[in-house]
Amino acid sequence: MSHDAAFDETGVKRELTGHAARLVAGVALAFSTYQLIIAAFAPLSSLPTRSIHVGFLLALAYLIHPVSARANRSRIAVHDGLIALCCFMIGLYHLVFEQALIQRAGDPSMTDLVVGALFIILLFEAARRVLGNALPTICAIFLAYGMFGQYLPDAIAHRPFGVDQFISQLYLGTEGIFGIPTLVSATYIFLFILFGTFLEHAGMINLFNSIALGFVGQSRGGPAKVAVISSGMMGTISGSGIANVLTVGQFTIPLMKRFGYSSIFAGAVEATSSMGGQIMPPVMGAVAFIMAETLNVPYVTIVKAAVVPAILYYATAFWMVHLEAGRAGLMGLPKEECPNPWQAIGRRWYLLLPLAVLVFMLFDGFTPMFSGIIGLALTSMLILGVGIASGFGSTAFRLGFWIALGLATASFFKYGIWPIIVAIALLVAVNFTIKGGHATLRIMRNSLVDGARQAVPVGIACAIVGVIIGVLTLTGTASNFAEFVLHVGSESLFLSLLLTMIVCLILGMGIPTIPNYIITSAIAAPALLKLGVPLIVSHMFVFYFGIMADLTPPVALAAFAAASIAKASPMKIGWKATHIAIAGFVIPYMAVYDPALMLQTAKPGESLSIVAVLYVVFKALVAIGLWGGAAVGYLRARLNWLERFVAFGAAALLVAAVPWTDQAGFVATAGFIAWHVWRSRRAQPPVKVPA
Repeated sequence: MSHDAAFDETGVKRELTGHAARLVAGVALAFSTYQLIIAAFAPLSSLPTRSIHVGFLLALAYLIHPVSARANRSRIAVHDGLIALCCFMIGLYHLVFEQALIQRAGDPSMTDLVVGALFIILLFEAARRVLGNALPTICAIFLAYGMFGQYLPDAIAHRPFGVDQFISQLYLGTEGIFGIPTLVSATYIFLFILFGTFLEHAGMINLFNSIALGFVGQSRGGPAKVAVISSGMMGTISGSGIANVLTVGQFTIPLMKRFGYSSIFAGAVEATSSMGGQIMPPVMGAVAFIMAETLNVPYVTIVKAAVVPAILYYATAFWMVHLEAGRAGLMGLPKEECPNPWQAIGRRWYLLLPLAVLVFMLFDGFTPMFSGIIGLALTSMLILGVGIASGFGSTAFRLGFWIALGLATASFFKYGIWPIIVAIALLVAVNFTIKGGHATLRIMRNSLVDGARQAVPVGIACAIVGVIIGVLTLTGTASNFAEFVLHVGSESLFLSLLLTMIVCLILGMGIPTIPNYIITSAIAAPALLKLGVPLIVSHMFVFYFGIMADLTPPVALAAFAAASIAKASPMKIGWKATHIAIAGFVIPYMAVYDPALMLQTAKPGESLSIVAVLYVVFKALVAIGLWGGAAVGYLRARLNWLERFVAFGAAALLVAAVPWTDQAGFVATAGFIAWHVWRSRRAQPPVKVPA
């Protein structure tokens, strides 16, 4: 099994060349083109838009992924090619028969039922190939429960439903496979995946690495700090933690190993840092878009709620590697190996421009769809402009760039999308005629192809999890678990939170963050809301532990991805990553008991106090500092077991939401720090003064 096939979250992949590779690239290019047309012009109604999107996803899934690891991966099997064509044709069903389906809504024909049943079967098999057995098995269990649940004990039984009702629910409407997750996949998610791949191909990874190396490379534990910062910055444009590991990790993990970090620690640092990208604004993971659509709130509301916890998450990872470096006596990189970060920014400042524009537009009230298409357009113009600069010189590049940017700006206010299209078309035409322009156009093509390929696992997960949503909606089963959580919560909110966390971690053993969030938010988040947890905080709580599940053994996808590069045990990397990401387990609890940590208020209509936000952030930072010291066993010097116990206890007091625990926690913290400083100074050998 190849490197990616063994450790990627996207299953076994074919390694194609020649006509087969061109076929896959052509389908992927058509997919990206279709999505750009949808984003720019929205020419189709909602259900056909979603259906064709899933049709493309299934076609690519069968072309890219063989039936098993033992299959010939150097060619596309004939039957897989035919199945891919069949998937795409079925994806057109809602478009071709849109009017007839509307007219017979609620009374499907036999053709509707046969096509729907075939589509569901093909989706399950595609999910198995792309995502492994766990998620399709969970979805199949829910489907079996929906079809045969009337025979179960009364406590969990439901009324009987016909097969036609299930197919109608899952395939013919927007309550199943083509529900909100697929809608978000077909609009925002694909666009932002494409945005990330364009920036990656333009050289953003190298820029981030240069910035991180320049600012922290020389400090104690510099290589590991470079991994934290570089992965965090990469997280701002890529919502996939596994993809971050397999891109940034190719540079950072060998760098850490070269300067003395163990393979296990190097892999764990990269896995922890990369998974945090899903909560790092402005371009968070796909879950953030699904959450915004589910809660019917602006995307920027989700971003605001995530920003402080995301910073705390990365502050924890940074602090942990700093302490580990101190404990192990690891130094930074030599000065000559660290680039000047300001020079790196000066050479490639234009790559930061689309990200800056995207942030401005999101916070200025523009929709994620419009912000994404403008950010993508600017990135495209920059790539094409660089190609022109290589052929004509930097003056021509600057002139062409500012003209294109002016056209794009004008389109915001008066002319719509057409000036952007004209500008890109002109830049493409110029690149066709100049020396080196064809290489630039290949970058554009490869970005479109890679974006479509990266969308497959995300989109397939969004589609198949619709089976669970459809069954829960049809049978009303979600209320049973919610009632159980409410019953537990009436005795203790903490126990309800603990139960929800365990469900997230168990589900995360076999499924990615997106379906994990969708399932648990549908089941547990409403119960937490009824227990008084603010709406966004309850969904964020579920989201965070979905991310933690990718770090937590026994099935830690991020750890497996890092293990393929670090050449170390995935289990050991997973446990070490859990150790490094300890704040990821604490911050959601702190936010529940003090919503100011997520810039929320405990009750609707209350005003948010800046003092309250600063206080809870300060308290969280102190707790993180203490927990890091207790976990690593080092601050100014090595900690003995009594000191580690006191540090852990003081941090726990700061997290607990019980009267007087904050005061007791700060007193214990002050006492611990004073004792440790005094003891560490005594332990230092006296300085010898020359005679």
